Amino acid sequence: AAGASTVMIGSMFAGVEESPGETIIYEGRRFKTYRGMGSIEAMQQGSKDRYFQDLEDDVKKLVPEGISGRVPYKGKLAEVVHQLVGGLRAGMGYCGAKNVEALRAAKFIRITMAGMRESHPHDVQVTREAPNYSHI
Repeated sequence: AAGASTVMIGSMFAGVEESPGETIIYEGRRFKTYRGMGSIEAMQQGSKDRYFQDLEDDVKKLVPEGISGRVPYKGKLAEVVHQLVGGLRAGMGYCGAKNVEALRAAKFIRITMAGMRESHPHDVQVTREAPNYSHI
């Protein structure tokens, strides 16, 4: 469908228990600290050669290509992967694709913003977030 054979989903895994980074509580919610490999912090600890800046010793002269921050805590990796696989299977079902090869033949369609809103939950106040649908 989109032509990809791989995906980059490191940031999706950044909030899992098994990811590097400290688990913190901020304003009553759990987060994991996140440091992109192109961030100043990562470059200071050894990743600057990936960005051809390994000869630079002055931190002020490093040109970051990433950020540091915090991401919501997501639980165990297996739980996140289970949700991703479930979403993939559901999408394949919508396309009538029995396998990934058949999914490659699927076509995209364009829908209006009204159609997009109608495709998502609406006119309801969420009282319990679903693990795969936390931002409506």
